[in-house]
Amino acid sequence: MARYDMSGIGVNLREIPDENGEVKLKVLGLILDGPANTAGVRQGDELLSVNGVNVQGKSAFEALSILQGPSETSVNIMVKHGNCGPVQSIDVQRQLVAKTPVFYRLEQTDSGDTKVGYVRLKEFNALARKDLVTAMKRLQNMGASFFVLDLRDNLGGLVQEGIEIAKLFLNEGDTVIYTAGREPQNVKSTVAETSPLIKAPLIVLVNKNTASASEIVASALHDNCRATLVGERTYGKGLIQSVFELHDGSGVVVTVGKYVTPNHIDINGNGIVPDYNKFPAWNEAAERLSKCQKQQG
Repeated sequence: MARYDMSGIGVNLREIPDENGEVKLKVLGLILDGPANTAGVRQGDELLSVNGVNVQGKSAFEALSILQGPSETSVNIMVKHGNCGPVQSIDVQRQLVAKTPVFYRLEQTDSGDTKVGYVRLKEFNALARKDLVTAMKRLQNMGASFFVLDLRDNLGGLVQEGIEIAKLFLNEGDTVIYTAGREPQNVKSTVAETSPLIKAPLIVLVNKNTASASEIVASALHDNCRATLVGERTYGKGLIQSVFELHDGSGVVVTVGKYVTPNHIDINGNGIVPDYNKFPAWNEAAERLSKCQKQQG
């Protein structure tokens, strides 16, 4: 879990609605002997504020963004232990251990008249979105007019980070992913809120080890006609799971939902089928995108 720590203090947060439908931010997991764990934060605690900023009603991504900061600096958090426990103010020292998962380079097509930006994303950790944005902007400035996003052997990581990365390529209002609960009518959608970072044609490379957050990104870009998928059928990991602490200190993992693509394909157990098994000609990939039509609703 350490390499997927987005907070810098060793916690994973989950948005959990209470009986009134109000969203609470709960500590889903802790890095053993990490900064938060050592300071007294417990699994199941509710996060109330960060450095005096009330986070009630905020998303996990928003709260984690506030938690982030330079390594070795301190952050104050207010937590409520359990559902009915006491409220405690805790100072935690940040220890950001994430390493960049992004590798990029500029290439040229065989004819030499087109520059291609290649970006390899190894996992979705705390630095993934920030470093991907930097890479894309640098490649744009270097003249790239096509892009390749390589998600092969990317087993996932922070799902929310994957969702935010998918939004970078989508138009405002495009559906990133659907989440479905036990009841068929309980389907929620996540949509992009802003215009895309780039509009250039995109090819996404996938294989059998492309899983979880990577599948969310790949399907979002494919189903919204933003990218052509090349490679192998992806792994097929699309369950939403929560960890619940038991009285004896152990825990149980419960599946509470699943991820469904914008084209209403159940990711779990099925995976995403690519458009091509082998790398197509650039004009062929661009033509396929130009003829692509999004499903409605």
